[in-house]
Amino acid sequence: MRQSKYFLKTSKTFSEEDKITSARLLKQAGFIQESVAGRYYFLPIGHKVQQRIVSLIKDEMDSVGAQEMIVPTLHPLELWKETNRTSTTGFELMRVKDRRGSEFALGGTAEEMFVDLVRKYQISYKDLPFQLYQFSNKFRDELRARGGLLRVREFIMKDSYSFHRDEEDFKKTYEEMKSTYSRIFERLGLKTIAVEADNGYIGGEYSHEFIVESEIGESRYFVSDDGEYAAHEDVAKFKRSPANLGEEVKELEIIEQPEWVQTMDDNLKHYGKPKNNFLKNVVYKNSNNGEIIIAVVTGDLEVNKTKLENVLGAVGQLVPAEDGDLSAMGTKSGYVHCWGHKGARYIGDIVLKDSRNLIGGQKEEKTDSVNVNYGRDFTCEILGDISMAKPGDLSENGSELKEGRGIEVGNTFQLGFHYTKLMKGASYRDEDGVEKPYYMGCYGIGIGRTMAALVERFNDEKGIIWPRSVSPFDAHIILLGNITPDLKNAAEGLYTTLRSNKVDVLFDDRDGLSAGEKFSDADLIGIPFRIVISAKTLAGGKFEVKIRGEKEANLVTEDELLELIKK
Repeated sequence: MRQSKYFLKTSKTFSEEDKITSARLLKQAGFIQESVAGRYYFLPIGHKVQQRIVSLIKDEMDSVGAQEMIVPTLHPLELWKETNRTSTTGFELMRVKDRRGSEFALGGTAEEMFVDLVRKYQISYKDLPFQLYQFSNKFRDELRARGGLLRVREFIMKDSYSFHRDEEDFKKTYEEMKSTYSRIFERLGLKTIAVEADNGYIGGEYSHEFIVESEIGESRYFVSDDGEYAAHEDVAKFKRSPANLGEEVKELEIIEQPEWVQTMDDNLKHYGKPKNNFLKNVVYKNSNNGEIIIAVVTGDLEVNKTKLENVLGAVGQLVPAEDGDLSAMGTKSGYVHCWGHKGARYIGDIVLKDSRNLIGGQKEEKTDSVNVNYGRDFTCEILGDISMAKPGDLSENGSELKEGRGIEVGNTFQLGFHYTKLMKGASYRDEDGVEKPYYMGCYGIGIGRTMAALVERFNDEKGIIWPRSVSPFDAHIILLGNITPDLKNAAEGLYTTLRSNKVDVLFDDRDGLSAGEKFSDADLIGIPFRIVISAKTLAGGKFEVKIRGEKEANLVTEDELLELIKK
């Protein structure tokens, strides 16, 4: 491709809003351009990178027998109603109506569509297992788009769905897909860690996120020192520190307490005891039905909203209670009780059953309760793991947890029977002649987010440094100086030779630009091999080649250049 004819517009300036490196560099280098918030044009050079990522993923997916197809962008809304996901997704569903009044959802994820497709056929046990996949546009009405391609409202995703007779068969594919994903990201040049994660609105019981470590990533996770355990903060398990474990249970007392004791820090100062000795309540409201949920933990713990939602079966439905909600219960912030508020549902953390002689739970203006014990003085509707892990906590096998942060580039989900039991007719005929629901898995990779993660990983102060596996071009020829016929012929000859040897080349044949401007653009764009043709190099019968990211340039013959690039 001749750069003089290529729709490639670089920029020396950038918006102060683009604080994330990948967002800034991809815009400056002419790979993407914002349409409106959360929606991007992928310009010709950006589209090439996307297509190379897609091609690499397709190669690995095809190698394990997955079959590519495509589903419609508009999903009949009745399918989403069938699984009750019109109100339980983790994002606002985008909807449209056609002229006949039929309602559709713009596809945010495609579980219902693939199940609906497969149930249109009479599937036998002999047909299973199989896996179908697609690369398609997804639409999510995110509350707040941010970070360039990291959180958007429209994007391309590779999503695939596997169908099985049972869990045993599914687990083989699940492990195979985890290995496939590891190979995909390794080929892309990304080091990932697979962490246990929450299934959220997708459904099912367990999943894994593939995360690229990055300070700007939104995924917070924990890894144990021994490397045996890795989990997203939404699901991370840890050992509790129950208060006064083994201590003799004491009589409940209501004691006077100074009015200035209002916060947890005030409690620590007044009583001189560790945080785990105190009861703490966090109040939520279910946005679907208005239920008030009071989560009860000890003072050393923070409520994990995702865990709490899972315990309640209310994914994406809990919001913090407001002052009006507390007032309706006859209380206010700082005075919520651990028992006794009529109409509220009490959900407690598992630490309560082993803790002894706790402080708090019935605070009034001048009094509070001490020696409070779960089971004798109060109970909760459910005790579960509803608390957030923190750095320094111990994993269940006793190894210390360390915090990490990164960009989620892929995920794998066990769906089980979640969809096939909700969608009528989603079954196969087993060898005994009985109709049984098929068991499912789901696997996704965000193409744009992966592209952003690559730029976050591969860049310097001058611009992007594309890995060869996804670079938009293999080589960048730069013609410098006063372009004489001999110089132009040499450049054209090399351009032709490289192309005939299957080398994808961007040829900077632009006239009237200084060497500095051309070099600056080349560094910003980040193609692996920069080849300079000038009067100086031509006099020696060689070409100056520099690998992006390295300091030194070398003079090589045409044959040496070809050998270097083909390596």
